[in-house]
Amino acid sequence: MATQADGFDGDDGATAREAVIEAALGKLDLDTKARLLAGQDMWSLPAIPAIGLRSLVMSDGPIGVRGVRSTAADPSVALPSPTALAATWDPALARRAGALLAQEARRKGVHVLLAPTVNLHRSPLGGRHFEAYSEDPYLTGAIGTGYVQGVQSGGVGTTVKHFVANDAETDRFTVDNLVPARALRELYLAPFETIVADARPWGIMTAYNTVNGTTMTEHHHLVNEVLRGEWGFDGFNVSDWLAARSTTGALRGGLDIAMPGPQTVYGPALAAAVRAGEAEESEVDDAVRRVLRLAARVGALDGAEPAVREAPAEIDGVALAREIARRAFVLVRNSGVLPLRGDTRIALIGAAARDARILGGGSATVFPDHVVSPLDGLRAVADSVTYAVGADPSDELAAAEQGFELRAVCRDADGTVIGEGSLPSGQLQWIGDDLPAGVTHETLHSIEIKGTFTPRVSGDHAFGTRGLGAFTLTVDGTVLYDGVQEMGDESDPFEAFFGAPLERGKVTLTEGEPVDVSLLHPLGAPLALPLPAVMFSLTHLEPRRDADTLIAEAVEAARDAEVAVVVVATTERVESEGFDRTDLRLPGRQDDLVRAVAAANPHTVVVVNSGSPVELPWREDVAAVLLSWFPGQEGGDALADVLLGTEEPGGRLPTTWGPLDAAPVTEVTPTDGRLIYTEGVFIGYRAWDKAGATPSYPFGHGLGYTDWTYESIDVTGTTATVRVRNTGPRPGREVVQLYLSPSEPDATRPARWLAGFASVTAAPGETVEAVVELSRRAFETWDEEAGAWAHRPGTYLLTAGRSLTDGRVSETLVA
Repeated sequence: MATQADGFDGDDGATAREAVIEAALGKLDLDTKARLLAGQDMWSLPAIPAIGLRSLVMSDGPIGVRGVRSTAADPSVALPSPTALAATWDPALARRAGALLAQEARRKGVHVLLAPTVNLHRSPLGGRHFEAYSEDPYLTGAIGTGYVQGVQSGGVGTTVKHFVANDAETDRFTVDNLVPARALRELYLAPFETIVADARPWGIMTAYNTVNGTTMTEHHHLVNEVLRGEWGFDGFNVSDWLAARSTTGALRGGLDIAMPGPQTVYGPALAAAVRAGEAEESEVDDAVRRVLRLAARVGALDGAEPAVREAPAEIDGVALAREIARRAFVLVRNSGVLPLRGDTRIALIGAAARDARILGGGSATVFPDHVVSPLDGLRAVADSVTYAVGADPSDELAAAEQGFELRAVCRDADGTVIGEGSLPSGQLQWIGDDLPAGVTHETLHSIEIKGTFTPRVSGDHAFGTRGLGAFTLTVDGTVLYDGVQEMGDESDPFEAFFGAPLERGKVTLTEGEPVDVSLLHPLGAPLALPLPAVMFSLTHLEPRRDADTLIAEAVEAARDAEVAVVVVATTERVESEGFDRTDLRLPGRQDDLVRAVAAANPHTVVVVNSGSPVELPWREDVAAVLLSWFPGQEGGDALADVLLGTEEPGGRLPTTWGPLDAAPVTEVTPTDGRLIYTEGVFIGYRAWDKAGATPSYPFGHGLGYTDWTYESIDVTGTTATVRVRNTGPRPGREVVQLYLSPSEPDATRPARWLAGFASVTAAPGETVEAVVELSRRAFETWDEEAGAWAHRPGTYLLTAGRSLTDGRVSETLVA
């Protein structure tokens, strides 16, 4: 049968591989085939030694490779968030990031990375937007293509996700997203289509949600007819975890693997459906064929040549994480205060300057072996740095982390220790077989989180719990709590686990003097979950000081410094998987802090540590605003590089930033189970343009440390050439952006859209050319009546510039 070329070997290699796959398939009976399509546990498929098939292992991680266990014992490189990667506007850098993650996957025995996420930033309230790239389908497709090419160049598979229209978190398991056909094609399917065409991914993940009345794990039209039929995708389709609901519906809808196992809609249920005449064995064979193709490509099927025969050259993960971070930082405002001198007296302010938030919550979580905070990074290179907390973004207990050294001790019913595991924090989340060696759910009777806590400040420290069941909490020999937490208003145990922690008591502690801590949790009846799971947390909150006093101390530090650098941030309760946001405000008193510091020192720089847009009501009152996103483990050193001018901030906005009350598209909450995409094709900057509204900072915006003059634009055929000159004092990088707009106004189409981009570098005074190919699709729209793409002839203005609203040169085209 005809297949796509793998992209890393020739057609001859793919043809030979298919012959091995067919031979292996012919040796399998129905029960074995059905079992292969169901996970054997949380992260893997069963091995079939009779055909030389090894177990295929998958892992979460758009920014790192966690592996099959949530433990700090096997750390992972933590790259900047996907939104940060998109802010680089550099597919080649995304490819290098993917290659590094393939290296990490191979080290951990992982065959498939459950990434990238290419859903769009439809509304700024989307809680998981830090894990997606952009509001624009073209930019999303370009960055996603680079990422997939990089991962698969290392012989590791990808699952481009979440197919499709999984653009919010509220009721994501049940929501029916009603998306007009044109918007579905031009926006939400577009990144997937681009990546299938240009990167040939080995996998796709279908989403929890329903689209236009059909759940995505059963969507025959979008999976079999569009993805496979129109686009020629020949990879495997895996469900999002627990998304598959129907044995026959999933099979007919093109779902190949139902995860996690062992209890899924496939396996014995699938074999029984075939024997009952409810499903066709030929459809089972098609699914198995695609799984065997994956195994062959990643080198897990004997006799089949893997797609990548030799591992690429070793990549320095620390160096690349630092490079991506500084290339992602977006300087949205600079009155001339940046870059700083090395001998500048700096007041560094903000809780996130000391306790950096480097990544988002949920399945994107990984555990690096170290984290460089802004305070660490600046103190390493600047001559004079003072620090003040200023304001804490949260007054809520959080999983015990700073100053804690913890492990989980597992005991059986007799109290005998049967296993131990290290914990990166006080949050314990063991699902399925993610248990310490030697421990099973059948023998596990109690878990004790225990270790030491060394306070970094003196005072009354609060301790608490999060989760359901019996707990005994002991700190420094004092029992703070011994009781049972019952289910409250929560709708399920996951909500209780991820909800607000409960304070159980306070203990007066002294800075630098360690104390013993213990949280004992005897297990009760199993939770009502599809998989066996243990989920609870030891939580902690440092002594709270008066908020006004903290701000006053920060103001004094700012007055005594030449420059004040204030780091503001969101928290995991603001941005994480599983819920959407209710507003775009910074939590706590951080806005008050910025205003007070800016009033005391006109040279105030604000660093915004968030994965997606927040409101910046003080932006005109400060000297500079730098967006650092979730910058990964090396964020602090990268920030020092940029603030002191060793490196230029290279980022451009992949998403429009503006206040919520002006945002054109905000609805993320379903009504009667349905979320209607009434805006059609008008999301992001397209919607801001249509509304005639002005955001805080437009799509594509970003400043550097040098100046650029756009000298000319020339279009020959489908090739646009833009000449730019570095007119500033230092070398720099420019992202040349091209936007198309129809000359005749058309209310059914956006006023303008991104048609291409390219990065160039130049020395002072040097002129360089950016060459961009314009695709035919840039001049097409989806014809809903014909069910096909339609060329839109006419006159267009092609504008090249520094952002959506900063056009520099243009040329008229006739399409």
